[in-house]
Amino acid sequence: MAVAMLEVSGYQAFMEAVESHKGKTIFAYFTGSKDKNGVSWCPDCVQAEPIVRAELDKMPEGAIFIYCQTGARPEWKNVANKFRTELNLTGVPTLMKYGTTQKLVEGQLFHPELVQMLFADD
Repeated sequence: MAVAMLEVSGYQAFMEAVESHKGKTIFAYFTGSKDKNGVSWCPDCVQAEPIVRAELDKMPEGAIFIYCQTGARPEWKNVANKFRTELNLTGVPTLMKYGTTQKLVEGQLFHPELVQMLFADD
């Protein structure tokens, strides 16, 4: 199955992507933004991304995957960052099933079996 994937950067773009896919199951992956060489400032994000991407085929039929860059390190660390205040993110990387409390944070994403469990149709 082909995965429906969107790549966005920033809180506003993320919320617009969510709004445009209302009613669908949405999985969101939040990562520290990448530099001009395509490398995130967040070492855990660099390590987790290939693991998460390798499991995308385990997503339920019709689900949407939103890959969202949260900004540069100082922007992410700001306590007023909307990803923190509105979505209650505590760290990057985070993979969440949007609209639920189900999420994996930081080192949990190094375990393919946990990613598979999050993607499992409930």
